[in-house]
Amino acid sequence: MKYTDQERAAEAVAVLKKRYPAAECALRWQGDPWRLLVMAILSAQCTDARVNLVSETLFAHYPDAASLAAAPAAAIENEIRPCGFYHTKAASLRATAILLLEDYGGTVPSDMDALLTLPGVGRKIANLIRGDVFGLPGIVADTHCIRLSGRLGFVPAAEKNPQKVERALTAVIPPEEQSDFCHRLVMFGREICSARSPRCGECPFRDTLCAIKAENHPDEKR
Repeated sequence: MKYTDQERAAEAVAVLKKRYPAAECALRWQGDPWRLLVMAILSAQCTDARVNLVSETLFAHYPDAASLAAAPAAAIENEIRPCGFYHTKAASLRATAILLLEDYGGTVPSDMDALLTLPGVGRKIANLIRGDVFGLPGIVADTHCIRLSGRLGFVPAAEKNPQKVERALTAVIPPEEQSDFCHRLVMFGREICSARSPRCGECPFRDTLCAIKAENHPDEKR
C-alpha cells in the first residue's frame, strides 16, 4: 500500500492535531512580535529552554527595539552569552533593531522579503514570525521538521536542505495548518520521535506512515 502525498499529509495533520490539540511555540514570547523576533534569533544552535531563561533579563533591560538599538554591543553580548555565538547574535540583534526603527517604525513587518532583510533572519525565522504573529501560512523548516519529514516520508531521509523540505511540505500541508503543524512536529519530536532514541513502540504513525515508508524503502534507516 502506498499513500499519495496528500493522504500522507492528511494523516500527519490529523494524528498530530489529535495528540497535541494546543499547538504552541516553545519560545515564551508573550504575544509580543519584537520578543519573538529576538528570541528566534537567539535560538540558533541553542535550546528554547535556555533562550526563555536568558530572555527574562534581556527584555527587562531592553524591552523594545529602541532600547536595544541604543545599547552597547558589549552589554548585549553579556546578556546573551549563555545562548552561544554571542558576538554574532549581539551584532545581528542590534543591527535588526536599528533597521526596524529606520525602515519599519520599530514594528516587525509581515512581508517575507522585508523580514529577510533583517540581520540574523532567514526563511525559518521569517515563517515563524509570519505564522505565529500574523496567522500567515509558512513551513518552519527547523531541525525537528527536517528530520521528521524524512522519517514520515515527505522527503528522502538524507534530505537536509531546509528550503527543499519547506517546498515539499508547502505543497501538501494545507495553508491554514502549516504553522501549527510545524509546532506539533517539534512537540512530537521531543516527546516520541527523538533523533537518538525514538520511542517507536509508542509512535502513532507506526502502523501507517512509518510502516509504509519502511516497506517502500527497506534499506533506509530510521
